[in-house]
Amino acid sequence: MKTIRIGEVGEPVRDVQHRLVGLGFRIEPGELEGSFGSTTQAAVRAFQQQRGLPSDGMVGPDTWGELVEAGYRLGDRTLYLRSPAFRGDDVRDLQRRLNALGFDAGKEDGIFGRRTSDGAMEFQRNVGAPPDGIVGLDTFGTLEGLRPSIDGPSRAVVREEEAVRRMDASLAGSTVAIDPGHGAGEPGNESADGLEEQEVAMWLAAALADELERRGAVPVVLRSASENPPVAARAQRANALEAVVCVSLHVNAGEPGAEGSTCFFYGTPTTHSPAGRRLAEVIQEELTSRLGLQDGRVHPMSLAILRETRMPAVQVEPCFVTNAAEVGRLRDGAFRGRVADAIAEGIVRFLGAVREPAEPAASR
Repeated sequence: MKTIRIGEVGEPVRDVQHRLVGLGFRIEPGELEGSFGSTTQAAVRAFQQQRGLPSDGMVGPDTWGELVEAGYRLGDRTLYLRSPAFRGDDVRDLQRRLNALGFDAGKEDGIFGRRTSDGAMEFQRNVGAPPDGIVGLDTFGTLEGLRPSIDGPSRAVVREEEAVRRMDASLAGSTVAIDPGHGAGEPGNESADGLEEQEVAMWLAAALADELERRGAVPVVLRSASENPPVAARAQRANALEAVVCVSLHVNAGEPGAEGSTCFFYGTPTTHSPAGRRLAEVIQEELTSRLGLQDGRVHPMSLAILRETRMPAVQVEPCFVTNAAEVGRLRDGAFRGRVADAIAEGIVRFLGAVREPAEPAASR
């Protein structure tokens, strides 16, 4: 979809405004008939902050999807496993309730996938209902009657934390999905001298693929330089590969003096991915300690590439394309190789692989 931003007018703007007002956000009456002004932008920013999205005040694919999904409440529609999957806050509420009752509905991502269906069937079986995975009025009523406590930590998060603690794998032989952000026709952020984010992302992806291959892994880049597949298609490919991790590569933008590295993992105000957080932490540590980059820390975000991948996933933004000095570093192949080495070492640490001890130097 085309990004909707301040200054635009028309029916798409009116649709966004009515959804925001329906969710309780305030927009001045003078803007409400399809004029994207300052109060609409403020409402969009507030909504984005509430949903764990970058608060840029623009309505792109991620924000639009969240606006649509925020309009669903549990009981509004019958849920079941299908393709494309049901998405919405009703699904997220179902997942949280099932997890709270001890039925594994998977990550509370608002996507009705196989694990959510299995969790629903197990719940139905335990309450003596037909285990068909169709969550309609009867199942809603039973869930409502049980009133599970959803105030504490999600059991999905607890299960994932335990899996991270037990992790002990090797990078060698493992498939790693690499997602170069943006693509043809969608340049992303841009430097003062015209360097586009989508091009930098491809450079970094190529360097990371080379480094991972050198270490014995099986890297798969999720788009070519001439492509720009939807993020959902990239996530589906990563899932089909059964990759051990997914690394999405972007560069940041801000004021000319802004600098440094930031990593993102899946998270909302109510849940997060412990595995994604740990992967982001170790990659960020490697980037800042090895390359001396300013530490922009790690942050939870409900970005589609982080939400829709089934494996631990991170979005890595090692530099600002709006910083002239960092643009110079990004143009340097040796620097990109060091970025790739740091990310690869972070993945090794995350997987728990033990590096082979160095061979002793030959005696003279």
